[in-house]
Amino acid sequence: MTAPPILKHIDDLTTYRIAPGDTVKLTHLTGPSEGSATSVFFEIWEPNGVQPDNSHPDSVEIFIILNGAGKAVSDEHSVDLKAGDVLVLPSGSVHHIQNTSATERLYAVTIMANDLGAMKHGFEHLVTSGKPEVFGAQDKGAIFTGLAALATD
Repeated sequence: MTAPPILKHIDDLTTYRIAPGDTVKLTHLTGPSEGSATSVFFEIWEPNGVQPDNSHPDSVEIFIILNGAGKAVSDEHSVDLKAGDVLVLPSGSVHHIQNTSATERLYAVTIMANDLGAMKHGFEHLVTSGKPEVFGAQDKGAIFTGLAALATD
């Protein structure tokens, strides 16, 4: 017998800040706790928000930029980001992403391929051990608005 599909509604999602004072928050979509080797999140950077440098020894991290603009730094490399970009950070790279807007949030879908290779206990565990917050209407709307904007010519 196979496992049933997992269905979640956007109104039932929880957002987390990994540490107090973080300017980036992540909304958990799926991961090892639900039987997936890959974890997936909506990631939200506050205006001028940035994560600390981080690295995942055995995981590739992928970002699909939905809305906003930013800059990714990976080792000695730096690239500008905008809605519609797909960023792939190689395993073992030391990296961070910064929102370059002083007024608007930056939104992405973040995929951690091989979640348990990201760090001890996995990336999903790190995120969901953080401080939970409500996934607010502004963030829900911005994510879907960003997707709709990409569909226009």
